[in-house]
Amino acid sequence: MSTDTAKTADVRRPDWITEELLSDLVSRVPSSTGASWKLTEVYSGEVLVALPQSSPADVERAAAEGRAAQRKWAATPLPQRLAVFRRAHELILRNQHKIADLIQAESGKARRIAFEEVCDPPMVISHYLKRAPKLLRDKKRPGVMPVLSSSIERHPPRGLVGIIAPWNFPFATGLSDAIPALMAGNAVLLKPDNKTALSPLYGISLLEEAGLPKGLFQVVCGEGPDVGPTMMDNVDYAMFTGSTATGRVIGEQAGRNLIGACLELGGKNPMIVLDDADIDETVGGSMFAVFGNTGQICMHIERIYIPEAMYDEFRDKFVAAVEGMRIEAAYAFGPDLGALVSPDHLARVQSHVEDAVAKGATVLTGGKARPDIGPTFFEPTILEGTTKEMLHGVTETFGPVVSLHRYSTLEEAIELANDTDYGLNASVWTTDFKRAQAVAARIESGNVNINDGLATAYASKSTPSGGMKQSGVGARHGDQGLLKYTETQNVATLKKQVMGPQGKQTFDDYAKQMQMSLRWMRKLGIR
Repeated sequence: MSTDTAKTADVRRPDWITEELLSDLVSRVPSSTGASWKLTEVYSGEVLVALPQSSPADVERAAAEGRAAQRKWAATPLPQRLAVFRRAHELILRNQHKIADLIQAESGKARRIAFEEVCDPPMVISHYLKRAPKLLRDKKRPGVMPVLSSSIERHPPRGLVGIIAPWNFPFATGLSDAIPALMAGNAVLLKPDNKTALSPLYGISLLEEAGLPKGLFQVVCGEGPDVGPTMMDNVDYAMFTGSTATGRVIGEQAGRNLIGACLELGGKNPMIVLDDADIDETVGGSMFAVFGNTGQICMHIERIYIPEAMYDEFRDKFVAAVEGMRIEAAYAFGPDLGALVSPDHLARVQSHVEDAVAKGATVLTGGKARPDIGPTFFEPTILEGTTKEMLHGVTETFGPVVSLHRYSTLEEAIELANDTDYGLNASVWTTDFKRAQAVAARIESGNVNINDGLATAYASKSTPSGGMKQSGVGARHGDQGLLKYTETQNVATLKKQVMGPQGKQTFDDYAKQMQMSLRWMRKLGIR
């Protein structure tokens, strides 16, 4: 990355982000011990606010308060519950730029991705405003005995839903995962990451302004090992987004407690360029697929497979495009890349690049931290010659780093794409959509984007989105994205006692009658 494409900006936080505002937001977090965590502005490294840290006892009290509020909320008619979210939809859009300011302050991401993150909860609200009435109403089903019996399928709320949100999309995951749970009649206990608690706290204040009862949406803060186990012991369902290692811990505790859990975990996401792809369009689309949110997206692309005959042209155009990216600290649209979330994460990304180079990989562009721009900036980086002996070859780097690979046959490309323990997202580029569908069907991934990197799948709110293999269990979005927050109850009615021999009928005669009835019901399509 040449110095003329980077700029040290005079970063000034928006004036509306005052000490008073920040103190008011964090006052929502219970902390009986007085412990706090220094939440910093990523661009500058300056402390924004002392974030209260919750103790296990604080978590238990928050869970109890949430449950108390949930009983009344669950008894509220669904149309009244949904009316809250109609108002919230407008409030979020009206405050979109303010929310983006907070997201940038706490995460350091570029303005475009912060703005687009704020679009996610309104999209989720809009989708479930349409679907919730149908999904949550009682449904009459046929009973075991035609005419004489019936069954009703009901979906009451689970009670208290625990959501553990990651730092890379704090507002989107903190609110979007909570919205269907709340619509279904649950209370929510949210644990955001310490680094990025401000935007979800602000979002909760907007939900309450829209009419969500106070106490229904609880927040606790603290390091995972300090508050996570107590949280899991006090909720009826868990929604977790984060690393596969932590997901295993969450899943194990959910299993011991016999509660449901949805886990969206890590990825080592591949992109396959087919031999008929438009190279210029593919290079352009790859920029966001790889470097969106500075590579800190669970679904972002870290491996690109290119046909041998196209490799040199793709590589040269891709390198040129990346070297033209603008990397800067700014609370405004313009920069293509923002910062990494923390010094610790920068060290992780840098270690993956250094490990790859030490073991023989070549840096085509980038590869360095940029302290001249800010404490956690890292250049967009392209590697060549990455192998499975390297950290970046097999594990999730979660930064602005991608490896290019050649392939000879499509069979080889599919095999390489699937050669991973992960299966969250994949991308296929071609001008032949029928061919693309055939390739997608062979990729072991919960999401496959054709002629896009990741956004098309994730933004399709009507379709479930989840991971295969070590990338998760369950899904968000689609009908199951709401129904997972409900129990399933079967209320069956028998109008007359006909189950068993009637009168003087022998059991042998009853058995013959049952066999005949089953055959006729099958022929008539009744059973």
